[in-house]
Amino acid sequence: MRLIVAFLRLVRWPNLVFIAITQILFVYAIVHPIFYSAGIKPNLHGIYFVLLMLSSVFIAAAGYIINDYFDLNIDQINKPDKLVVEKIISRRWVIAWHLILSVAGIAIGFYIDLATRVRLLGPANAVCVLLLFVYSISLKKKLLWGNVLISLLTAWVILVVTWCEFSNLLSAAVVGSYTEKITRITLLYAGFAFIISLIREVVKDMEDIEGDRRYGCHTMPIMWGLNATKVFVAVWMIVLISALCIGQAYVLQFRWCWSAAYCIIFTVLPLFYIFNKLFLAKTSRDFHSLSSVIKLVMFTGILSMIFFRIYL
Repeated sequence: MRLIVAFLRLVRWPNLVFIAITQILFVYAIVHPIFYSAGIKPNLHGIYFVLLMLSSVFIAAAGYIINDYFDLNIDQINKPDKLVVEKIISRRWVIAWHLILSVAGIAIGFYIDLATRVRLLGPANAVCVLLLFVYSISLKKKLLWGNVLISLLTAWVILVVTWCEFSNLLSAAVVGSYTEKITRITLLYAGFAFIISLIREVVKDMEDIEGDRRYGCHTMPIMWGLNATKVFVAVWMIVLISALCIGQAYVLQFRWCWSAAYCIIFTVLPLFYIFNKLFLAKTSRDFHSLSSVIKLVMFTGILSMIFFRIYL
């Protein structure tokens, strides 16, 4: 039982559940209603969607595993009470599970390519695995590169669904308003995922500054200092809050009142709270608390997809 709990901690099971929920909501609240209203059968239906979701979860889990493998020394300083690698699960088994999950995620992608009209999902999954590996061994220690990469891969959780439906988006029955609608909503949520993830990644760098500094990392807080890093985060928060407010003003003309109210209460107001607490934060615990609230905002933002099911 101890090994099972340790493994679930190693793969960050709440994050994997979040990935699954994101794709479920995007497919069943947005993509399927739009396609079925146009009389088009989606590529991702039934078992094929389940397989896509599993491939995304497996690749993400493999990424968390390999990251902890290479972060062992840093985590001994930053998170000594949360260590799993070597302390509970041997390094050999950690690498084995990374390989098993990576291969499974890539293989599922190639199977979906062969069994459906989806194209290049297998190679795309292979690229994701490679990028996560390069991130773990190198990019996460470099100024901004690692933060941007993880943010892009977070956005990819949404983008990959539209990628898989590309052949349908080119269909004569869908081209026009339907294609434009799915593309617009995809970019909306992928953009939200990218920005909120970038904000959280930089806040986590501020939280882990001591361990990162000791092992030669060149993260933003180390290279620029905490104050300049806070300004960087604040600018992106202003961009995100402004975009969300403009979006709500736009949907109100279609009488999406409940959607706008939800976004303001559960996304915009918490972002203002984070903005206020950001410049007061000083300790690792302060930044950890901010990171947790940002993660909650990510979740409430993704849950807003439910309103598309209601209003579309």
